[in-house]
Amino acid sequence: MMLSMQGDRATKSGFAREAQDKIHGKYDSALAAQLLSWVGRVTGTAIDHTGDAEYLCSVLRDGQVLCKLANALEPGSVKKVNASSMAFKQMENISFFLAFAERHIAKCELFQTVDLYEAQDPNAIITCLGALARKADKFGKPGLGPKEAQGERREWTQEQLNAGQGIIGLQMGSNKGANASGINMGNTRHM
Repeated sequence: MMLSMQGDRATKSGFAREAQDKIHGKYDSALAAQLLSWVGRVTGTAIDHTGDAEYLCSVLRDGQVLCKLANALEPGSVKKVNASSMAFKQMENISFFLAFAERHIAKCELFQTVDLYEAQDPNAIITCLGALARKADKFGKPGLGPKEAQGERREWTQEQLNAGQGIIGLQMGSNKGANASGINMGNTRHM
């Protein structure tokens, strides 16, 4: 699946083509359609729910929808959204969104600006959007996917903490009366 967003880039061949095909092979169009639908609901933007990778990249390429998503989840998180059609302004919008996303999701779930702008890795885009969609309930918006666990905070009394100090853990080991009397270090072996 070769995407047309690449502009003046030459068509890949050989190992580069195989690598690109492998990256594009991971793309899940059904998940992308769900995420586009979620983005549309949260932002109030009319987005076609086609999960095609080329459509996904074309809708999000200028970064305006992404900035709108960031501001819908956390009002005021993106101060200025560029409406210009100039490439560096569109990439700046994407970087504004990524700065917002980096504060809320793991760094390994982010995508790079070029992944979206030149449609290099559409799978990374849906990974990032999916991670944000799971955290949407923290922002008071409807989420998508499994709700993330909050963790369980445990409180121990001082008596419980002191009770564990007299116990020898299994990692400490126990020799059960064994000694090192049969070990000959540096001695010759007598037969």
